[in-house]
Amino acid sequence: MNLPVFAVADIERAATADLVLDTVRDALTAHAHGRTTVPPPLHLQFPDADGDCHVKAGWVTDAPSFTVKIATGFYRNPRTGLPSNHGLVCVVSARTGQVQAILDDKGLLTAWRTAAAGALTTHAMARPDATTLAVFGTGEQARLQVEWLARLRPISTVLVHGRSEDRARALCGEFTARGLPARPASAEEAAGADMVVTTTPAAAPVLDAAHVRDGAHVTGIGTDMPHKNELPPALFGRAALIATDDHEQCLHHGDFGHAVRAGTADSGADTPIGLLFDKPVERPDDAITVGDLTGVGALDAAVASAVLRELSA
Repeated sequence: MNLPVFAVADIERAATADLVLDTVRDALTAHAHGRTTVPPPLHLQFPDADGDCHVKAGWVTDAPSFTVKIATGFYRNPRTGLPSNHGLVCVVSARTGQVQAILDDKGLLTAWRTAAAGALTTHAMARPDATTLAVFGTGEQARLQVEWLARLRPISTVLVHGRSEDRARALCGEFTARGLPARPASAEEAAGADMVVTTTPAAAPVLDAAHVRDGAHVTGIGTDMPHKNELPPALFGRAALIATDDHEQCLHHGDFGHAVRAGTADSGADTPIGLLFDKPVERPDDAITVGDLTGVGALDAAVASAVLRELSA
C-alpha cells in the first residue's frame, strides 16, 4: 500500500477555520490539564541564510495518532519570490507505530494553528470591550492573526507597524479590502492599542513597555527560539496576568523566560492558556495582560489528525 501524501490544495479544503479553532482550543485545554505528551522541540539555526528550522512532536492522550512536524522559516525568501515558511507533517499511528500519511502542507497547518492559538489567546485575555488591534510585523502571520481574531470579536481599527513602510501599507490595504479599517503606525502608537500582537523573528524587543497602555493585552507570537525576543522584560513586570502555551518551553526560549532571567517576573507567575477558555478572565479594566506563545507540538498533532480524518472521510 502506498503511503498517502496530501498536498496543500487537499489540506485547504479540509482545514476549515472552525475546525482549526475548535481543535486548537481543545488541544490547549488538554495540554493545560496534563493530557498531552510533548518532548522538547529541536531547533536548527542558519544565520547566513537568516533561517531556522523546528522539529516538533506531540500526542494528545488517547488520540489514535501522533505527529512529527518539520517547519522552516527563511526570512529573506520573499526577496526572491519564495514564501518565508515551509514544512510538512508526518502522521503516525499511536497504536501500531505505522506512518499513516504525510501532509505536505508547505507550513500551512503550522501557520493556521499559530493563528488560531494567538487569536484564541488574545480574545480570552483582552477586555471584552477592546476593539483596537495593533500588529507588529507585515508577513503571513501578521495577516492571519488579524483575520482570525476578527472571526472571534469585532475590531474597529487595525494599526500595522513594520520595518518596511511599503509592506505595512500593502498589508493595510488587504485588511481594508476585507472590511477591517487599517493604517500604518509608529511603534509607539501601535503599542498603545487595546490589543497588541507581535509576529516577528526579532532578536530584540519590538516595543517599549512604557508605551503599552493600562488595560491593554499583548500576545507574543514570534519568540520560538532562544535567540529571539519580541516583548521587553519590563512588560511582564507590569502584567497582572501572564499566560503561556507551555510553561517549560516559554521559560527556556520564550519572552516569559527572558523576563524571568531579567528578574521582572517570577518563574511561577504564569498560567496555562488552556485554563482561561473555560470561563471569562477576571481582570480589572486597567490591568495589563500578556500571552506568550512558543508553539506546542500537541497542537500540531491535534490539527493534523483532525485534517486527516476529514481527508479520509
